[in-house]
Amino acid sequence: MDMPSAIADLLSCLGQQVTLSKSDLDLHGQSESYFPLCPPDAVVYPETTEQVTQVVTICARHRVPVVAWGTGTSLEGQAQAFKGGIVVDFARMNQVLEVAQADMTARVQPGVTREALNDVLRTTGLFFPVDPGANASLGGMASTRASGTTAVRYGTMRDNVLALQVVTASGEVIRTGTGARKSSSGYDLTGLFVGAEGTLGLITELTLRLSGQPEAISSAVCAFDTVADAVATVIDTIQCGIPMARIELMDSDSVRAVNAYSNMALPEKPHLLLEFHGTAASVAEQAETFGALAADHHGSDFDWATQTEARTALWTMRHTAYYAILAARPGARAIVTDICVPISHLAQAIEETRADLAQAGVQGPILGHVGDGNFHAVLLVDITDQQELARAKSASDRMVERALALGGTATGEHGIGIGKLGYMQREHGGGWAMMGAIKQALDPLNILNPGKLVPPRN
Repeated sequence: MDMPSAIADLLSCLGQQVTLSKSDLDLHGQSESYFPLCPPDAVVYPETTEQVTQVVTICARHRVPVVAWGTGTSLEGQAQAFKGGIVVDFARMNQVLEVAQADMTARVQPGVTREALNDVLRTTGLFFPVDPGANASLGGMASTRASGTTAVRYGTMRDNVLALQVVTASGEVIRTGTGARKSSSGYDLTGLFVGAEGTLGLITELTLRLSGQPEAISSAVCAFDTVADAVATVIDTIQCGIPMARIELMDSDSVRAVNAYSNMALPEKPHLLLEFHGTAASVAEQAETFGALAADHHGSDFDWATQTEARTALWTMRHTAYYAILAARPGARAIVTDICVPISHLAQAIEETRADLAQAGVQGPILGHVGDGNFHAVLLVDITDQQELARAKSASDRMVERALALGGTATGEHGIGIGKLGYMQREHGGGWAMMGAIKQALDPLNILNPGKLVPPRN
């Protein structure tokens, strides 16, 4: 690796689009989770696909690592340059290139955030439905195969990315997929890059599936005596075919945290947060049916939010729950772990996790996208206390073991990065080696986000 020559060549080609300032390096050396500060050697802000090609070509020539950066919201260290190298920040590639209303698609650059896209779409009758909570970049969301609160109805990034433009490790620009809604033509290369976490190529353009803005939207909060009652209601809801737009769980610890942080006054019990989309008549029918199911499991009356302002306040509370939980223990950092299990095993997984955390003495409020069996435990730790950190990591490991034993996965949406690398062999067996073979074939010099997702190379 010849870092000085690589930086000199980048400065020669891109000038002030390359920064070596300590503040910028430090900004790109941190994450939302507990990983330590690890600044890259330089940050580049490309403005075109051609400039991304230049960056990758130079880095390949000097065998320097390249790490893509969207908005830095990843939770498993995906965007940190743990092996040094160049971070490519896509903040300046932030244009909505085309909105095809008749086709219900949009073509965007990777630095466009989901909120920015929906602002552009506001007058079109369309919206982009994938909502991970954070105002993440769409390139980063594709790279981690993100999902979030609306996945139960609208699917994940896997379901909503139709095509990509990608710069490969050799500097070649390829296009995957088309604007068509389906294809039987060859390998699904779009699906290969969605979720690859920047280890196979750098995404420079996305074609996204859009959805129609619903005529009517209604949100509600419903309290339950136990998590088991809440989850049983979710299972009944899914089995009855009620097309929920969102159905989120917060346990009593999460409720306590958001009450303090967002000035709410929810009873300190497990809660479901709900949203119904459709016509006025269908929304009313869905809500009535759900209400009967909730009553069967001792759910409270709904606290309705039908006005835009009230709905915004409700979902802002949910989206800031992570920061609310952090604020519940000032100075703590979080090991944020998410697992996903078949919905029939969801109550068991949550109850066993809660009991395990209590026995281990680890503070870990639970919340999640329970409509698709995905939940998060935010494990609060003093990272200077090695014993406490070890207990929390052990509890996180047991969460994954429990999920795998129940037929689930180590991560429903946060991805692997470096934080969950140790679970890949357990989940995928020989399939993990196959992922490594694909990485070897497409990135023989191992310059694209090395050390993440696939088996480490010697």
